[in-house]
Amino acid sequence: MEMFGRDPPAPPRNPKAAGDAAEDRALHHLLQAGLRLVARNYRTPGRGGGEIDLVMRDGATLVFVEVRRRGRADFGGAAASISSAKRRRIVFAARLFLMRYASPPPCRFDVVAVQEGRLQWLRAAFDAA
Repeated sequence: MEMFGRDPPAPPRNPKAAGDAAEDRALHHLLQAGLRLVARNYRTPGRGGGEIDLVMRDGATLVFVEVRRRGRADFGGAAASISSAKRRRIVFAARLFLMRYASPPPCRFDVVAVQEGRLQWLRAAFDAA
């Protein structure tokens, strides 16, 4: 049976694959900028912990990177989608990550926002306070 005037159904979207692609793009961008990868998808043990998408080195500074992807700029866009609760979980995970160092290095929290095909790197987007 032929149907006229309708587009074929769009393939189902896979948010995990889209998020992984954004993370790959962010990693590539940061590596091109001279940062070095330390860890990827660091997760704290147990429930209620946090996850850090990328842990990078920028010279002597350890950089905890949250990658956010949004298809559109609705509701403030990708960068604005990081809630205070999410920031607390990232800081919690970072503190656990830093326990492996006898003398923790200087740190910062960056955000890489991928939205509408554009990438925006926000250095020192938030702090641990």
